[in-house]
Amino acid sequence: MKKLKTLSEGDFLKVFFGFLSLCFLVAAVCMPDRGTMFTGLWQILSGTCKISTNYFALGGYAATFLNMGLVCAISLGLFLVFKGTPNSVSTLAVILTLGFGSWGINVLNIWPSIFGVMIYALVKKEKFGTQVNAMLFSTGIAPLISELLLRYPHEEAVGFNLLGLVLALVVGFFIGFLLPAGLGHSPKVHKGFDLYSAALPIGMTAFFLRAVLYTTMGVALPNPPDTATLQIASRLTANVFCCVVFGLCIVAAYLLGCKPKDYWRLLTNPEQVSSFSSTYGSATFLMNAGVFGLFIVAYYNLIGATFNGVTFGILFCMLATCNSGSHPGNVWPIMLGYFLMSLVFGWFSGLLGGKFEYIINAQAICVGLCYANGLSPISTKYGWQWGAVAGAMHYLLVTSVPLLHGGYCLYNGGFTAALICLILVPQLEKFCKTREERKALKVK
Repeated sequence: MKKLKTLSEGDFLKVFFGFLSLCFLVAAVCMPDRGTMFTGLWQILSGTCKISTNYFALGGYAATFLNMGLVCAISLGLFLVFKGTPNSVSTLAVILTLGFGSWGINVLNIWPSIFGVMIYALVKKEKFGTQVNAMLFSTGIAPLISELLLRYPHEEAVGFNLLGLVLALVVGFFIGFLLPAGLGHSPKVHKGFDLYSAALPIGMTAFFLRAVLYTTMGVALPNPPDTATLQIASRLTANVFCCVVFGLCIVAAYLLGCKPKDYWRLLTNPEQVSSFSSTYGSATFLMNAGVFGLFIVAYYNLIGATFNGVTFGILFCMLATCNSGSHPGNVWPIMLGYFLMSLVFGWFSGLLGGKFEYIINAQAICVGLCYANGLSPISTKYGWQWGAVAGAMHYLLVTSVPLLHGGYCLYNGGFTAALICLILVPQLEKFCKTREERKALKVK
């Protein structure tokens, strides 16, 4: 523990990423179906993964955990090989990529876009280590890479073929090459109110490619996976694994010196903090990772979510912002907005005789809330009421956005959050005072 206390922020985050990878790899060999671990992994690699594909159903539990552990190890390896220095954005990039390892990303479909970012770095004469975050964010469109490798332009998968390989590489290089510039521009659009900032350039690129590859080419868009596959789930597996991992984070944070008052300071800070590990220290960041993780797990248990591969993955996709601005104190209003909208529109739909499907524990709504969490800066700056409004707006829009990108953008909810920012933030800036401004007026 003494050595951990003296580590720099970057080195501590590398240890943290290694810890996560190890947890998944150990869990893989502990699963009851570990005998089919490698054949299951092949099923994942050789299958299409248009959202929402449940890897628990496609390859099994052991193979899913193995894939997630390897994806996290590769993410860490990029920082080590290219001598990059992780920061709070890296925490988001790594854990987000890890979370998608159970429903859209695998150790094969990440490479074309990563190579595209490398080409960008070579052209701009920048070190690869400075672009590792961009490499990881580029994998948000990995399902399209698998689609090109295995199925396009057919309705059914035909397996690996030369045309598919060429298309996947060309499209992956295209995505990766353009993304770094998009990442730099994105915060100017949403003004820092969408923590899933990479979702905007990835979402717009997916929208463009969907139009080119399908609508313009006259190719039929394949159907999403059969919803029956989402019933392959295990509440016990997800809860035990998450409680152990997040519990260990809390214990380690305590041993590293994080006191309750330190974490309370993080929870009650009225200003938006973009990096918990650099502002409060590694121990307090680790405490937030554990507490926020258990908070997320508790919510999904409370609403009765189905713990399939998709739901299991979004637990970590939501946790991804644990170092860049999100904590239980600014996320609960967004959850409240989602819950209230499910009640209100369920009632309205009944009055109108509609067929209401988006109850609070519906799969699409569970996934949507995960990324609505990215709007937590609105709660922090303008108060919980507006956080609830932002969550409510996200609920209303998130299920319609996949029509734009055809189900090939894993950052669907983060892209939706950016659209909410475009609508809501200008109105807040024009008509509302921030929490700090309201507090100053009261004092005056």
